[in-house]
Amino acid sequence: MIMKDDRRLLPHKRDGLQFLKTKTAYVIFILLSYAFGYFSAYYNRQPPQQPPPSTAEVRTVKTTKPQDCSIDNFRVTTRCGDPVPPERIRRTVIDRIFNGTSPYSEFPPPHAAKLLRRKRIKGWGSYGAVFENLIRRVKPKTIVEIGSFLGASAIHMANLTRRLGLEETQILCVDDFRGWPGFRDRFKDVALVNGDVLLMYQFMQNVVSSEFSGSILPVPFSTGSALEKMCEWGVTADLVEIDAGHDFNSAWADINRAVRILRPGGVIFGHDYFTAADNRGVRRAVNLFAEINRLKVKTDGQHWVIDSVSPSKLT
Repeated sequence: MIMKDDRRLLPHKRDGLQFLKTKTAYVIFILLSYAFGYFSAYYNRQPPQQPPPSTAEVRTVKTTKPQDCSIDNFRVTTRCGDPVPPERIRRTVIDRIFNGTSPYSEFPPPHAAKLLRRKRIKGWGSYGAVFENLIRRVKPKTIVEIGSFLGASAIHMANLTRRLGLEETQILCVDDFRGWPGFRDRFKDVALVNGDVLLMYQFMQNVVSSEFSGSILPVPFSTGSALEKMCEWGVTADLVEIDAGHDFNSAWADINRAVRILRPGGVIFGHDYFTAADNRGVRRAVNLFAEINRLKVKTDGQHWVIDSVSPSKLT
């Protein structure tokens, strides 16, 4: 029996302590440390395992219906203000846009006068028979043109209304008057001052030179913002011509916004129904709009015409 105060170690304990002091024990210790570190690092690199979805979660995903992607999501449903009487249209536009003063007052401004040509009129499809055909039939008191450029078709329509005795007809020309990237490659004579193309001033100069400043007004904003505000102000038209952007998205947006400012029974028409774009641009937008609203598309040369549109009955 070994007493508590016996300081001597048992033989197997003495052997173990001596073994730990050997080089062999030291090497074994180093190898074990390395192996432990290696396996610890490998374990830590493994991505955490995600728990499998519960039965309830899977059931929810399977029973959820996809969102509706119908054409309703791309329609314009703006509600317009009370209609302004035709005889008040011009004054309303001048008050709202030009702070109560006609843009032709003291025109042209001194800094632009020497840069403008007396008359520089250019357009595409601006003299087609469709203009006289529709003006004779509709006898419009207000015409809104979407896309005016240098005013060729607007001035032509003003000539027609004057010749047909429609002296009170007002023509509102919606255009940002910026042209398009690269348009000055073909129109170098339209001045550019510090990056600002003087397209609106040249448009106005053409109107003044043609003596129609009393019946043609520019509305110098993008088609979307201008048509939205005209609708809000109650500015309506008997005849709307659309000849701005010719890609599908632009034409679709212009048609759906412009139709909101038509008086009941009004006519909407536009150019470029037959182009190289075929059914990918204007024609696609026109046909889709007519199909959705159960309207009939007629053609007159390169122009499309939709008669007797009543905004309140549009779907």
